[in-house]
Amino acid sequence: MSPRLFLHVASMEARRALSYRANFWIQALLTFLAELALAWFLWRGVFAASGATFVAGFSFEGLVRYSVLVALVGRVVRGTDLEGAIAQEIYDGGLSRYRVYPVSHYAFKYAQHLGALLPALIQLLLFGLTWILIQGQAGLEGITLLSTLGFVAALAAANVLQFALAWPIQGVAFWAENVWSLMVALRFVSAILGGSMLPLAAFPPGALPWLEALPFRYLYAFPVEVLTGTVSTAGFVRGLAVALGWILVLRWVGARVWRRGDLSYSGAGM
Repeated sequence: MSPRLFLHVASMEARRALSYRANFWIQALLTFLAELALAWFLWRGVFAASGATFVAGFSFEGLVRYSVLVALVGRVVRGTDLEGAIAQEIYDGGLSRYRVYPVSHYAFKYAQHLGALLPALIQLLLFGLTWILIQGQAGLEGITLLSTLGFVAALAAANVLQFALAWPIQGVAFWAENVWSLMVALRFVSAILGGSMLPLAAFPPGALPWLEALPFRYLYAFPVEVLTGTVSTAGFVRGLAVALGWILVLRWVGARVWRRGDLSYSGAGM
């Protein structure tokens, strides 16, 4: 797929995602306020009940900041869950039209997925800067130009990794009537083991090596850790290498699933 066509497909999807501007801003603002309130009252209750000054190595302000950042990062990583439409196209026979496209189906769908991220990127930039302004100097703690550049790289890898994780699961639709439950399970496991629900530092020390080896940490916790400067240069390089390794493995698995599923695809829908 040529870069020009890739950007054109992504641009079309971005314009479609922003076509309902009022709904976008209302939903974005209310969701952000709800996430902020949830993080604030949840961790306030935890600190009050424990009487501790630090929980999992975080102060109260640090945990609230982590929760807000990981929620915003999660939107960019997951996008609009456009990959869910892939299974539907297998069910109703819509996949057939891609057979005449002179481009890779994987590349075409990822271009659409990338274009749909524009609203989430706007929210990350706008609400992230707003929260930093609210917190003042504490909001900038650990954030430097170098960590920001590393964050962009880690966030890009996380988004590709999320798509690579979902791709073979969507391919199960060639044989199963519904993969929705599998996608829910993936989101649930990713949220727990990826540091979206709570920081990975809250897990037992013995579990941390396993969490670093699995792909889920690199979806949510790792980009936030890079941005806030809690990852060393060596840790950043190692983490990015692990994420890229998982992307290659999952891409290979997805290709095999789709190659086998394509043999049983009739194009008539289910």
